[in-house]
Amino acid sequence: MPEDKRIWAIDALQQKAEETGRTPKKEDFDETTRARIKAFLGPWPRALEAAGLKEAKPLSKNKKKKRSKPAAKRGKAQNDASEAGGSK
Repeated sequence: MPEDKRIWAIDALQQKAEETGRTPKKEDFDETTRARIKAFLGPWPRALEAAGLKEAKPLSKNKKKKRSKPAAKRGKAQNDASEAGGSK
């Protein structure tokens, strides 16, 4: 992506921050401008980080992953359900 587009988006965010005296919100921009900023800089939080308006969150090495039930428990639940129906 051309660097000038990133610079334009960063400038737009920084200018809005100066005008409003706060971190810009998506609603501060019209739909087209908002879409361009996000296209050039990524999701809104990343765009604010790129413009130096928001501190980047540190990456967590110990991020907990959501786990499904272990296979043994899934199988037991399925077996319990089929036994409940009963077979003759």
